[in-house]
Amino acid sequence: MKKKKLTIYDIAKELSISPSTVSRALKDHPGIGKKTKKAVLRVVKRTGYKPNALAAGLRSNKTNTIGVIISEINRPFISSLISGIETTASKAGYNVIITQSHDSQDKEIAIAQSLYASRVEGLVVSLAMGTEDYGHFDQFMLNDFPVVFVDRVPEKVNLDKVVIDNFNAGFKATEHLIQQGCRRVAHLGGAQRRNVYRERQDGYLAALRKYQLDIDEDLICNTYVTSAKEGYKVSEQMMNRKLPPDGIFAANDTAAVSVIQYAKQVGLSVPDQLAVVGFNDDPISLIIDPALSTVSHPAVEMGKIAAQQILNDKGNEGFVAARTTVLETELIIRASSLRNSKLN
Repeated sequence: MKKKKLTIYDIAKELSISPSTVSRALKDHPGIGKKTKKAVLRVVKRTGYKPNALAAGLRSNKTNTIGVIISEINRPFISSLISGIETTASKAGYNVIITQSHDSQDKEIAIAQSLYASRVEGLVVSLAMGTEDYGHFDQFMLNDFPVVFVDRVPEKVNLDKVVIDNFNAGFKATEHLIQQGCRRVAHLGGAQRRNVYRERQDGYLAALRKYQLDIDEDLICNTYVTSAKEGYKVSEQMMNRKLPPDGIFAANDTAAVSVIQYAKQVGLSVPDQLAVVGFNDDPISLIIDPALSTVSHPAVEMGKIAAQQILNDKGNEGFVAARTTVLETELIIRASSLRNSKLN
């Protein structure tokens, strides 16, 4: 079995410091204390870590370009995120290179290498669904190129991040369904290794506990739905259980809309027999009948903040502490979940 290559993220995690601090310690930066430098060097000596840095002088070549790595550009949330990034970058005289990982870690690695070679001056990343290692971002960190992670972010490492309060969003969506009279609320989520889906599910579970409702594992599905066909299949499986749900909270609007379409085809009334809430407030949420209740996702604002962090950090040779920006969401209530107006 191939041994995993050590990265500055592993060193940072072991020492409970940020990757940027590790990077600066390795370069004997005056802004890093002697104690921290010694601790980093001890780990390096013990593990045999070797930096994966390309040309050290690359930073002096200015390109006024920000690189962006996202999963799929055809998703409304992603296109809005890019719009926010481009708006802020353009105002500052910067260009944006947009790339797609198609939710593949291998593709993400190749893109990161290509963007570094293209001399981008910063990087905004929303991780691929399959990414489990972050070593391909070392070359940016080691040469002080700012990297900001958005939405799908690395965990347990101290990095610049722009996220939403997924836990609270999941809680509010589930609580709304319960307050509408639902007693068997199902959750259509996504891969639990990604922060966004695990946190939304945690919020869902917390709401069930608050209202002392049973947690039925049969009502939790973590199949990542990206198409109507997948959503229809998952909906069919869920509704054909011995005890089907009377409410569904889906972690994205594609899955939620598929639930409504399936329900209408088999003669279930939405929301009277099955109340539905989605996530993202995609345009399709207003097209489907009944209109979909959903959680708004401030994608444009997230993109603007991420780009501004890149611009603020660019050229900063001093120590900059990692920052996490957490934005709130809004539950948008529409006809798909309003079972009884008296309950509101």
